[in-house]
Amino acid sequence: MPGHFEPLPGGGAAVALDDVEISIIRSLAVQLLELIGPGPAEDAPADPLAELFAEGPSEPPADPVLRRLFPDAYSDPEKAPDSPAAAEEQQVHSAEFRRYTENDLRAGKRDNALAVIRSLDALAPVDESGTVLKLAPDESRQWLGALNDLRLAIGARLEITDEDDTDLLFRLPEEDPRKPMVLAYLWLGGLQETLVTTLMP
Repeated sequence: MPGHFEPLPGGGAAVALDDVEISIIRSLAVQLLELIGPGPAEDAPADPLAELFAEGPSEPPADPVLRRLFPDAYSDPEKAPDSPAAAEEQQVHSAEFRRYTENDLRAGKRDNALAVIRSLDALAPVDESGTVLKLAPDESRQWLGALNDLRLAIGARLEITDEDDTDLLFRLPEEDPRKPMVLAYLWLGGLQETLVTTLMP
């Protein structure tokens, strides 16, 4: 089980983690929360109707990590629009889609990151052999979403756009300042892949 998720009888997943691994995942999840931004104020009165019609931003985020986490719905990076009119129409559709979906997307990503932090905080104290994190099926899906977001965020910081970039990162010299982020990216990828396997029927 060390370093990868395994399925639990009856659903869910388990992984053995040491205190360093717990600290890394928790720190990354906290940073992700800070990047995504706060949700609605805790003491704000709940108004389901107002929440339903609440509008989000219409412009893409300036931060490249947030642009990776919340991409334009109608843009294709591999195919430019045929004309200025098509580009403008694409921008209008993307802005409209973003306005009515980004708040919910941010809330979902925030919930997933919080679920990761809470499950790590609930672990028994770690001894020298580590501890085992056990996740229910719903928690596994939240972890999967958070791991994906963390890898997207790190990938954006490392400017990874395709598999060729990943291959180059394997060959970085040890003294390269990006090396710790690369190792985290690859490790989280392994966790994500094995967690996907536990969720397959």
